[in-house]
Amino acid sequence: MILANRLLKYFGGRRALAGVSLEIDRGEAVGVLGLNGVGKTTLLRILATDLRPTGGTLLVDGVDAVRDPLSVRRRIGFLPQVPPLYPEMVVLDYLRFAGRLHGLERRALERRIEEVADLIHIRGVLGELVRHLSHGYRQRVGLAQAILHDPMLVILDEPTHGLDPAQVVEMRGLVRRLKERHTVVISSHNLPEISETCDRLLVLDAGEVIAMGSEAELSGRLLGAMRIEVAVRASRAGAEAATGAAADVVACLQAVGGVSAVVPAPGPAGELAFALEADGDRRAEVCRALVDAGWAVLRLDRGRHELENVFLELVGAGAAGSGPGPARGAEEPPAAIDGRVA
Repeated sequence: MILANRLLKYFGGRRALAGVSLEIDRGEAVGVLGLNGVGKTTLLRILATDLRPTGGTLLVDGVDAVRDPLSVRRRIGFLPQVPPLYPEMVVLDYLRFAGRLHGLERRALERRIEEVADLIHIRGVLGELVRHLSHGYRQRVGLAQAILHDPMLVILDEPTHGLDPAQVVEMRGLVRRLKERHTVVISSHNLPEISETCDRLLVLDAGEVIAMGSEAELSGRLLGAMRIEVAVRASRAGAEAATGAAADVVACLQAVGGVSAVVPAPGPAGELAFALEADGDRRAEVCRALVDAGWAVLRLDRGRHELENVFLELVGAGAAGSGPGPARGAEEPPAAIDGRVA
């Protein structure tokens, strides 16, 4: 779907991207991670043909994005950090305007607006002026214009920026639904969001890709093990019985192939919780062993701080090993939308 080879971007004499190469398959969801100013927004704007690279090549669905950006834009939906909205327009009129820019025929456009309004949950504000919308609804309307023409590729730059916790959860669900029909590239500072919605991670530092792979692959490569958290129902009462039950669970978990360490962890009343270190994703084996031993599994997931540890390990290594390049915090700010709905 996307094939980039040594993408370069300079703003005057300042380098923003330093030869980025990547490949993203159709149907994948890829998260772009990095500290402020390392080139995330610049990369996404180039992928969306909102910026022209200084050098390198970019193919989107086999089309040269540098030579034929208009053809590529028909295949792309783009939600920048600041949604490209017109405050004095009614939401419905804005979406009709966006649809016409994408070349949708009137009847098809009206049907598509109905579908997107239901998907994004904006039917109740279609008659409102954009300037009267809350920040959360503005993000939703921005996402609606990005997918209105049913693009193959959806690019989202910090889609949960400024949202409250409930809105973040809702936006995360929307991104999951987008994965069912689209290839998705998303940048975010919200690490759980990236972990829960993306198949692979791309980590940028000083304008360069310093790592790419699934969370499990990066964890195994950098941390040497995957952390797994598990909890079972405590089926016996009393302190002595609980201690014996915990010892039984530990013995059960230690017998799972690939599990190198099992440590009791804090948990709510009625649960026995443990943290495991394994040589890879052994969650299926762990669950099977516990169920076969008669334990009721209440929780089973990767460690909550695993992605944070991977990220800090990567950017720490990148900062230590990077030579001259763009200073963090100096990334080119998003340009104003020039009358075009991306």
